[in-house]
Amino acid sequence: MSNKKRPYPTATFAAVKWHTGILTLLDQRQLPGEVVYLEHDSATAVAASIKAMVVRGAPAIGIAAAYAVVLAARSAYQSATTSWRTACVAEIALLTEARPTAVNLQWAVATMCKAFNAIAGDPEPVLLNLARQIQDDDVVANHAMGRLGAALLAPASGVVTHCNAGALATGGYGTALGVIRTAFKNGTIAKVFVSETRPWFQGARLTSWELQQDKIPVQLVIDAAIASLMGNGEIDWLIVGADRIAANGDVANKIGTYAHAVSACYHGVKVMVVAPSSTVDMTTASGADIPIENRAATEITAYKTIQIAPNDIAASNPAFDITPAKLVDVIVTEKGIIQAPDAEKMLAMFG
Repeated sequence: MSNKKRPYPTATFAAVKWHTGILTLLDQRQLPGEVVYLEHDSATAVAASIKAMVVRGAPAIGIAAAYAVVLAARSAYQSATTSWRTACVAEIALLTEARPTAVNLQWAVATMCKAFNAIAGDPEPVLLNLARQIQDDDVVANHAMGRLGAALLAPASGVVTHCNAGALATGGYGTALGVIRTAFKNGTIAKVFVSETRPWFQGARLTSWELQQDKIPVQLVIDAAIASLMGNGEIDWLIVGADRIAANGDVANKIGTYAHAVSACYHGVKVMVVAPSSTVDMTTASGADIPIENRAATEITAYKTIQIAPNDIAASNPAFDITPAKLVDVIVTEKGIIQAPDAEKMLAMFG
């Protein structure tokens, strides 16, 4: 992996790029200060970058993992032409274990591996086409979700989003931000609020940056201010993405989503979850069965090199929480809209 800085213009940023046999990931840890792309030539390096939050957002993680399978298969074929499928098992296992909550990662890897048995000869061309198709399909799905979700917003709506569910978290355009982008073009959004999203500040660093690129006016607020804004009547919709949606409609998303959804319910604000069908996990019965990633305590006891808590303080740092389906007004996927989601409605759409 190379950390060479490349002068890509921000107007053409993309979270995941494949070019001349190299997977390039936008290092989202550096935004908004610098636009830095890291080059990867092995699945092991991609797994490390996924775990380190170089790339984040469930769909983008899945796309990166799909390309990583291409790298794993290419390396295995070069070293073990006749047994490449077996030779790449260890690297693929590293990928699937990189982050446990976002189901798109496991979905993308499984989709790629299903193609193995039908491949004769060099696996790279076939697998590369499939990875590109996964990325292209995600962009198409994002635009479809953008249209579906935006159609639900009344004129002059105030919206708030948590974390980052935009082009940086997907193949392009975004899920929650896809709805916001489309609604802004339609003229139905009056205000966009973004919560800072502790401890990685995805809202402050990434979502606000993305919206600035599109010249969409945005107001950044601390996480704890959302309830007050809802109470003041400034917000009509909470619009978020998802890292996994269970079979009963429970939603795993960035930590803090649950609290915002509780506030929304109390204040009569509607909650919209926007995610591709690859985020729906019909094998997981409810949110209680979704594994929640716990990250290092240092992410909340320090900011970069600045210590903000006592060195020996005990700290809990779950990366995600579960929002019960009963707090969700609508789930939007490229397959359609589910109002007041429950197990029966989820089964009807996703089977």
